Amino acid sequence: MSYRNRTAALASAAALAGSAVLLAAPAAEATVVDVNYQCKTPIGNKSAVSPIDIKSVKSGSGYKLTMSWQKGVSSSPVELGKGAMNPSATIVLGGADSGTVPVSGPANQAAIPANTPIKINDLTGTYTPKKTGKVTFTPGVLTIKALGTTTTCTPSNNPGPALTLDVTAAGGSAGGSQGGTDSGGSLPQTGPDDSAIALGTLGGTVLLAGAAGALWVTRRNQAVRR
Repeated sequence: MSYRNRTAALASAAALAGSAVLLAAPAAEATVVDVNYQCKTPIGNKSAVSPIDIKSVKSGSGYKLTMSWQKGVSSSPVELGKGAMNPSATIVLGGADSGTVPVSGPANQAAIPANTPIKINDLTGTYTPKKTGKVTFTPGVLTIKALGTTTTCTPSNNPGPALTLDVTAAGGSAGGSQGGTDSGGSLPQTGPDDSAIALGTLGGTVLLAGAAGALWVTRRNQAVRR
């Protein structure tokens, strides 16, 4: 292949790689799921269904997760004064990653009347990916501590994921590794050919400006031949 044709091919490949980067951009899918909680309380078993959603915000190498309840769960036979109830929960990971993420939040900011469904404040936690790929987040066990007692509420209906994220492991890369030598095992050489190859490699990692990038390569090659 001639130098001109090789350069044009590399520029086209770089532009296509840039388009692929756009198409493969990380995506998030969120939905509200109905969770049927079966709660073991100090005064017996109770059940309640609450719609729950999980949202995420990128934070450094991880994500801040927020778990929200749209309805109250369980109840207390006595009034719970301000600050008497402390909730926490887990979010179950699936797909490319596994394990759980603990989430917690503030105590109740107002008194909760007796025999009234307990509204859980938003609970938050941090998830740092250990694996690269599509990860699902499903509501797990809810724990309510109040007045020296503990109530444990477990989902009984396999609610399914409330959030799905495409993630990259912390410190890792979704792309392949790059070697320090060419296919012949020799060290990289300097010159016009290697400049074009470097540009093509760069285009596979960051977005190249399509036709504008190809035009820049063409003008540079003309300058080199002069």
